[in-house]
This record gives sequence, C-alpha cells and structure tokens, in this order.
Amino acid sequence: MPTHPSPAHLSPTLPPGRFGDLVGIALPVVQGPFGGGLSSVELAAAVSEGGGLGSYGAHIHTPEEITALVARLRAATGRPFAVNLWVPQEGERAGLPADASALAEHVERLRPHYEELGVRPPSAEEVRAWPDFDAQLDSLIAAAPPVISLVMGPPPPHLVAEARRRGIVVVGTATTVEEAVHLERAGVDAVVASGSDAGGHRGAFLRPVRESLVGTFSLVPQVADAVSVPVVAAGGIADGRGVAAALALGADAVQVGTGFLAARESGASEVHRRVLGTPESRTTVLTRLFSGRTARGIPNGFVRDMAAHEEHIPPYPVQNALMAPVRRAAAEQGRPEYVNLWAGQAAALAQESPSAAAYLADLIKEAVRAAG
Repeated sequence: MPTHPSPAHLSPTLPPGRFGDLVGIALPVVQGPFGGGLSSVELAAAVSEGGGLGSYGAHIHTPEEITALVARLRAATGRPFAVNLWVPQEGERAGLPADASALAEHVERLRPHYEELGVRPPSAEEVRAWPDFDAQLDSLIAAAPPVISLVMGPPPPHLVAEARRRGIVVVGTATTVEEAVHLERAGVDAVVASGSDAGGHRGAFLRPVRESLVGTFSLVPQVADAVSVPVVAAGGIADGRGVAAALALGADAVQVGTGFLAARESGASEVHRRVLGTPESRTTVLTRLFSGRTARGIPNGFVRDMAAHEEHIPPYPVQNALMAPVRRAAAEQGRPEYVNLWAGQAAALAQESPSAAAYLADLIKEAVRAAG
C-alpha cells in the first residue's frame, strides 16, 4: 500500500480517497498535464511536494528528452508524479500531406502572420521531424515514472502489461461515458472524466469532438456509475467550490488545469498568465487553428482573423509544426493576439498566486469550507 505524504501546512484537509490511495498522494488533486511547453518540472514538483499529483505533458519531447525529463522530475521531488503522452489518432502518423503543393498552400495561408512576427516558415524537413509515439512510449516505460497518463485514446496493450510488471499506474482520459468504459476495458487503473469545460486540447477518440462535448458536471456522475476504477473530474474546476462539487458528484479526485497554469512556476508565457482571471477570460472557444486538433482557449486576433479557415487547415501534427514559430515568437515578443491562450471555462476564477503550493492549499481550504 502506498504511503501518503503528510503536508502539515494543510489544515483542514480532504482525505486522499480511492485515487489518492492508488497513487500514494495525500490530497485528491491532480495538476493538469499541459502540452506544448506549458508544463514545467518546477510546477509538477511543487504540486507533488504539496501533497497532490504533479504532472508534465511530454507529447512534444523526443524519446531522449523524455528519459532526461523523468530523471529531472525524480531529482526535484521524492513524491509521486505523472508524465502524459498523446495517443496518435487515425491519419496523424502519415505526417506531411501526400501532395507537396498542399503543404505549400498551408504555408501561404500563414505567410502574412510569419511576416508580421518576423519569422520564417518551417521547412518540410522540420514539419516531418515530429517525435514517434511508439518510441516516446518505449522511452517512458523504460524510465518508469510513478504514473503514466494518456489523452486522445486507450493505452496500447504492451503499456498495460509493462506498467503492471513495473508498478506504474496508468491513467486514461475520457470525454464521454463510452470512452470511460472503453478505457477501463483496455486496462487503465483510473479514468480522468474530462468535460467540455476543460481548457486545452479535447481528447475525444470514439466519436468526433462535436459529438463528445459533455460538460464536466454532467459527465462525472455518469462515468462514476459506469466504471469501477477511480474517477478524476476535470474541466471548469478552478476553486474550492468546484472541487467540493466534483467530489459530491462521485469523483474520487479532481484535475485542475487553468488554475495551475496561472501559477508562477508554470511554463505559460507572461502574456498568457496575465489574461487568466480577467473578464476577457470569461469567453473561450474551440479551435483547430493552433495545432490541427480541437482545443479550448481565449479568442484573440489570430483566432478571429483565421476563423474562416478552420475547416481547411491540415491535421495535427502538420498544423502544429507550421504554427510553432508563430507561437514561439508571439510569446517572446509579448503579442497576445498570436499566442495560443489555452484556458477552461472557469478561467476567470483562476487568480494569480504567489506559488502553486499556495494555490493548492487555498483550493483545499475552500473545498472543505464549501463542503460544510
């Protein structure tokens, strides 16, 4: 049986619950695994040290980088942490469009934005150079983090077999009840019920995203009734009231994304953090423009200007590679109109905190108070 850390500074507190017992954490709180460079070792370690489960989104990392990442996380915290990967969806392994002229067309569509930011479009070789999921997964299994979490699909059978052999907890992400049942049958140890309120990329994999948009507080009780493994509620939870509500609806733990994104330890740019917790963040939209996969974020100039092209852009990872220099330059230049401002529908509740540990402590205190 895992032993729980005892963060003495958290009083009153919440019991770890079934998920906490499974992974060996004191608090039923998971930090959302941010992709695209928004995760940081510092943030994951701070949450784990505070009694929750810190997470790191590694889907853009090479196998070698994943090996080094797990070593850095182990050096930063002696408590459980999770590393997250994206499961490829049908057609995404193909990489470049078959017709070279099609890639040129996509580059031309973005050329005014490249020029505005003073960056060159990526070459075909750069678009092609995307980490292979199978190699990433093999590297992650070999590094053996305490928890491996996945989005966008079920775990491959060899992951489940190797994880059980090595004592690794496997967590899958569902956007519908059917996906949750599918994940349990595939052998996951816990399911994240990710409601359509959640910021960042949508993980639908059995049906199109538009048919998989179930709100968190409708999804959680249905998933809790449908599966026997622990359920983690995600989406639209940014304060203690949301934590208490999710637990009351049958969740064994909660996953908080946008709230931790606002913490100073996160990898979010200053322009991104600055907009969270403001009236502007009350509005979010679903868009494919930044990566080729549907994601929820705060609309800005780029999203509005390019809205008419939503149906014409290439799928992930091609669009993601084409947009990489735009996102990077926008963050460096402080241009929020070009930054992918990922945020959930409770983003206006995400107040800047002096640290992730302080935010986690406030979440627990507020949740205890809200639960009465």
